[in-house]
Amino acid sequence: MSFTLTPAYDDDPRLADLVGRLRDYLGGELAEYEAELRLTPETRLSRDVLEPVWKRSRELGFYGIHLPARFGGQGLSFTELAALKEEIGASGRVLSHSVLGDMGGPLRAGSIFEFATEHQLERYLLPVIRGERACCFSLTEEDAGSDVRAMRTTATPDGEGWRITGHKVFSSAGPFADFSVLVARMAGAEESYSAFLVDLDSPGCAVLDGQTPMSGQHIESDIVLENCYVGPEQLLGRVGDGLRVGLGRVTANRLLHCPTVLGNARRALQLTVDFAKNRHAFGAPLAALQSVQHKIADLATTYYAARSMTYDALAALDAGAKPRTEAFMCKLFVAENAFRIADEAVQIHGKAGLVHGSEVEWLFRRLRMFRILTGSSEIQKNGIAKELLTT
Repeated sequence: MSFTLTPAYDDDPRLADLVGRLRDYLGGELAEYEAELRLTPETRLSRDVLEPVWKRSRELGFYGIHLPARFGGQGLSFTELAALKEEIGASGRVLSHSVLGDMGGPLRAGSIFEFATEHQLERYLLPVIRGERACCFSLTEEDAGSDVRAMRTTATPDGEGWRITGHKVFSSAGPFADFSVLVARMAGAEESYSAFLVDLDSPGCAVLDGQTPMSGQHIESDIVLENCYVGPEQLLGRVGDGLRVGLGRVTANRLLHCPTVLGNARRALQLTVDFAKNRHAFGAPLAALQSVQHKIADLATTYYAARSMTYDALAALDAGAKPRTEAFMCKLFVAENAFRIADEAVQIHGKAGLVHGSEVEWLFRRLRMFRILTGSSEIQKNGIAKELLTT
């Protein structure tokens, strides 16, 4: 297959159909909805804006599409889901994160379905799938990021339940979530952590504005708990399963962050190609300059390499392998090189790339974050080295 910035899937008719319909929705109906509301990446989003997207995406079959058929999904493979996530990232849509359920929806819930009781499914998760409720994930604390075991949020036994006290930060989707999947240290136990489904309107629980990341998106919250009671029916899994729940499917999740970022990089590259063709300087298009041609060639090659290694690792995952080292490598290589693509995109755009609010400028800020989010590049290098040096 020849290289293109709009990948085709002729060898997989189902995926080709899904990608085609997703592109139509992102570039058509959703684009019109965003234009009508004059949304930008830095708009404060509300439930009134988001719920119609959740429910419409569900009607179209995209919201929770990765889930098994019993939950209304299509049981996608990791590779198929990645292809859709890449289209999400490449779309340029402000609300793209709400189409598959990344932000507060079924994808945000992640692997917790396998731990949930029937009661928890009915009360918490099935309403999320239907686009009626939203969730956030609360693991990170001010001094407990990569070192999650440094968390201080504590669950203390109280009758059959627990009282939770602590302060979580960077709870994505927190501003519009109904409940949190929250991990806390168990009081009186050495290195024991548990996961709870915490209703965010519970007494003793406050949702505060979180710090605004450099992307400018208002999607983070602090979750502050002071003797907030949770009952035994809110325990997710067993006592002590918290990190297993919170960090479950680590390899898969690490790999599945990459396609969205690849999509962002693809978008930056496409914007740059279009700009180079249409921007004239010294009496000719920028694309006529060999220096610009070489930059674009290097960026396209880098994107192709990052994409190839990611989909190779995803194919191994689909085949039943556990590509742990490869997942570290993909996260590292994709993060570093997606940002490089955005950096060069700004360079080629010149003054137009420096204007706050231009799409390429926003992609630069967004992709810079991924070198730290979901595990910094240094953490990925640690993982790679450990795998190679201790086996």
